[in-house]
Amino acid sequence: MPHPLTPLRLDTVVRPADEAPHALRADVCVVGAGIAGVSAALEAARLGRDVVLVDALPVLGGQMVTSLIGLFCGVFGNAPGYRRLTRHVFDGILADLGASGDLAYHHRHTVTVSYDEVALGRWVERAVRDAGVRVVLGASVQGVEVADGRLTRVRAGTRYGDVVVDATGFVDASGDAALTWHAGLPCRVPERPIYGSQQIVLERLDEDARPDPAELAARVGARVSDYGLVRRDGLAFFFTGRDQAVMNMTHVEAPLDPVAAAAAQLAGREQADRVVAFLRAEFPAAFGKARVRAYGFPGRRQTRWIVGAGQVTVDDVRSGRRPTDAVARTAWPIELHDRVEGYVWETFDADHVHYVPLAAMTPPDVTNLVAAGRCVDGDAAALSSVRVMGPCSAMGVGAAHALDLAGTGSVHAIDHAALGARLTANLDS
Repeated sequence: MPHPLTPLRLDTVVRPADEAPHALRADVCVVGAGIAGVSAALEAARLGRDVVLVDALPVLGGQMVTSLIGLFCGVFGNAPGYRRLTRHVFDGILADLGASGDLAYHHRHTVTVSYDEVALGRWVERAVRDAGVRVVLGASVQGVEVADGRLTRVRAGTRYGDVVVDATGFVDASGDAALTWHAGLPCRVPERPIYGSQQIVLERLDEDARPDPAELAARVGARVSDYGLVRRDGLAFFFTGRDQAVMNMTHVEAPLDPVAAAAAQLAGREQADRVVAFLRAEFPAAFGKARVRAYGFPGRRQTRWIVGAGQVTVDDVRSGRRPTDAVARTAWPIELHDRVEGYVWETFDADHVHYVPLAAMTPPDVTNLVAAGRCVDGDAAALSSVRVMGPCSAMGVGAAHALDLAGTGSVHAIDHAALGARLTANLDS
């Protein structure tokens, strides 16, 4: 039964002119709650550190949840062995989502893994909560204080007021090097756009009639002008048994200007709608009844990244040379989306792996900042092969251990052999 109405007093308030920010103190402050940031936060907490995790979105999970990427890439090696290259956080994700039926494995040149983004989002939330990580969401970095070569404080703005986080160590897992940029440190930007993607989830499909991937790409290339499409190829990732698929068939600019970024987001959705019209008309058996279940947030591949003490180069990727300060590995192809109509796709042989060194994750002018994820230092082609989820997670784990070994000292002075011994599951197993 409804409860009776009772008096509820209303107070009138005015924002104080000198309103103090909400202040937090931590051992480690992680900025960015995608796979790299979540991995860093969970590993730092496992090491006994007090962790604050800050993200500009109102939810945890970053692009792997909100952009509807729907696919774990770079976790496994190449055919025919398909070696598992990344562990730690992925042990729990693959085990738990596999048990709940929220994963699907695809064996091609490597293993990619489709996942249900809702289930993954809840997994991340529970893991972060259970680890005791304090979370600040909807918080955009507005300033960073640096003293004597160390970051000391991050200031972020939220709709509920400003937040300041003082910490001993910091992880920039923002994707766009937001922490590094606001610290006044050098960053890199590409001379021409590296395109992102507007992902969509389609439902009411007939997966038994799905087109062959080569046929789909060829048809797009042949009919691109008839439907006003931009990208001349594309991929459909069907989730077995659900008559749903994640569509990756757009190329959208990813500017760092706020007005241009909003315009690009709207343009990306228009592109996606034209993709749906194309699929319905050209592949009616599979997509004739297709309906958009969800539009993802804009997917951003490579926008702005740090200048590190070292850099991953395309020669490093192709040769597979292992640096002494290796933190992460992958066998993912060079996948550079620097042309609007398509992208570079350069695969590697069965035994190939390439690495990310700690030097590429550490700006040289500060001693307690480690980057992780797609904003580490690399030339454009090299970065395109290490910015996928497997190595990004491993970088997050490596960042947590680097800061743990450094303590109140410098991440540039830690024992690389000791770091490698801690990361053997992601480097040697």
